[in-house]
Amino acid sequence: MKQLTSTILCSLVVILSLAAQENKIGIIEHLDEYLPNDIKVINTKGDTVLLRSVVKNKPTVLNFVYYRCPGICTPLMDGITEVVNLSDMKLGEEYQIITISFDYTENTELALKKRNNYSMVVEAEDMEEGWLFFTADSLNVSRLTNATGFSYKKTGNDFIHTAGLILLSPEGKITRYLNGTYFLPFEFKLAVIEASKGIPGPTVNRILQFCYSYDPAGQAYVLNITKVAGILIIVIAGLALLVLTIKPKKTAKT
Repeated sequence: MKQLTSTILCSLVVILSLAAQENKIGIIEHLDEYLPNDIKVINTKGDTVLLRSVVKNKPTVLNFVYYRCPGICTPLMDGITEVVNLSDMKLGEEYQIITISFDYTENTELALKKRNNYSMVVEAEDMEEGWLFFTADSLNVSRLTNATGFSYKKTGNDFIHTAGLILLSPEGKITRYLNGTYFLPFEFKLAVIEASKGIPGPTVNRILQFCYSYDPAGQAYVLNITKVAGILIIVIAGLALLVLTIKPKKTAKT
């Protein structure tokens, strides 16, 4: 009995450890935490500015990409474009979007080119003032991605990473994460309103994010069999342990 219980507990520890290792590439939420005040980024004019000086004006939708990305970055930015066009909120007045490249080798020219491409498809009049594009050096990229919980891995000349939006209050507090590349206008608007008030909100699709992983080859999210199987094993093992613990007590009473 004790040996079986130990075996089950050991299995649970191994499965949870494996799940934690697999979750290194993704987003670990830092809700209710603040961005560092001294992080510097470079705008499309080539000027170095404090990120907090940009964020302080209004609620901000922050997202990380790298401008040469052949995969998920384009669907993410297309998803942002779609929700902006569908939203009844005014970009640049009621909220702003900040896109930052986490590839510190990319320059202002690439950021400007990307902004100009999306300025042709975003219907908002003040798109260039409301959707801002930045680059940064390696130190500031590292500090910012660590502060927001965004992790990625370099593979050759490209990166493996996830996609999503990070909502910030005008005070620089992280209030919400919206994961994936498609965003519902209602949920998007609610997240912006919460950010404007500094109210942190739970991520509705965290379970989906855990169960699905991004496949860079197929450029799509696919069901992660290992994680799902691990969850099932944990549930079954937990039930088995519960039955083995309770059963002797019932027998003793009879």
